[in-house]
Amino acid sequence: MTAVVLPAVPRVLIAEADPWSRDLLKQVLLNVRCDARLDLCADGQQAMELLEQVPYDLVIVDWELPGIDGLNVLRSVRQRKRNPPLPFILMSHRNDSASVREALPLAPTAYLTKPLNMESLTQRLQDLLVNAGEEVSCEIPALASGMTLSVYLERRRESTDGAPLMTDVQLAVKRSLNPNGLDLTRLESEIRNDPQVTAVLIAAANSAAQHHGVAVQTLAQAMQRLGTGQSMNLILGLALKRCARLSDPQLADYAERYWEMSLRTAEYGRTLARLLDLDQERCYCAGMLHRLGDLALLRCLQEWKQAGGELNEWDEVGEALDEFGASYGSALRARWRLPLELRDLIAAVYQLGGGVYSREALVMNMAAQLARLTEHEGIEELAKSRTARLLKIGLPELMRLRKK
Repeated sequence: MTAVVLPAVPRVLIAEADPWSRDLLKQVLLNVRCDARLDLCADGQQAMELLEQVPYDLVIVDWELPGIDGLNVLRSVRQRKRNPPLPFILMSHRNDSASVREALPLAPTAYLTKPLNMESLTQRLQDLLVNAGEEVSCEIPALASGMTLSVYLERRRESTDGAPLMTDVQLAVKRSLNPNGLDLTRLESEIRNDPQVTAVLIAAANSAAQHHGVAVQTLAQAMQRLGTGQSMNLILGLALKRCARLSDPQLADYAERYWEMSLRTAEYGRTLARLLDLDQERCYCAGMLHRLGDLALLRCLQEWKQAGGELNEWDEVGEALDEFGASYGSALRARWRLPLELRDLIAAVYQLGGGVYSREALVMNMAAQLARLTEHEGIEELAKSRTARLLKIGLPELMRLRKK
């Protein structure tokens, strides 16, 4: 067999309408070839235009693209009769024999049904992009000359990948597997305490590609909508991203403290909601997500250090969190289009604005106040607070909550 000669740096086009699936494909591909040059698009017309302009080495296209669908993109590519044929992976939710028969005459390099089998996809990409025995390594790009930390964080705010993972998602998936497949309920219980996983799955479940009008606001709802395969793929895909886990001890210590505050707030929110017969899981998610921006900022600080930036001891980290933490959270919640009702509950953790409050917003405000109390602080003043009066919760109920 003739050895396959691959380009030194492959150029790849990924055409996928759903932004979360598109990002997942990007991460899987970069995990195979970190040096690949990627072009991403969301519709068939743009894919056709890029294919006219760029000599790609691999194309990955979803059949169900808006406008010109992926099958017609493949048809157009094959009509050009390139020799050797351009490697073309066609993805689709269609797994019926009629659809497969329709695609096969166009000779796709692979026809992959959704939700994708990530091991199979990874193997396909390795076969197409990596020569036998070849190892690809990539250095982290250095910071631009004269870059300051403040300017770096300002620029990264609108493009951050979010918080670091606070749980071992690969272990969580492994624990959730049984002889019949993946237990979605078990998986939800394994990863429900991770702010990044919670935020990403809720955002993905509410993307336009899901074709549902009613917004989901809890992790369990999101996983039900996405389904077993897509939920698992998105969760495992998060572990492929750069700085998915914090390795710097100083930054990891900060992250642990913010995570613990999120957990306490979430638990108090859920307990209060149960006491008042409100939506427990919505309150739990709001508590879990309220420090998402601070955690995302810590991840960016680790990226700064890995790129060669200096970071002084606690003072500089604390100053960055004070200056950028809240705005990072706001930017993430807006960019990921988290439901407005959920954002309102997160905002209530910090303060109650003017006007009429929902009882769940009051619950989150009270939960945050309880979570912030130190071991030696009493709750008598909290029992006299405006939030407690509006909720009609007195000192006895608060004392019972504090003991749990």
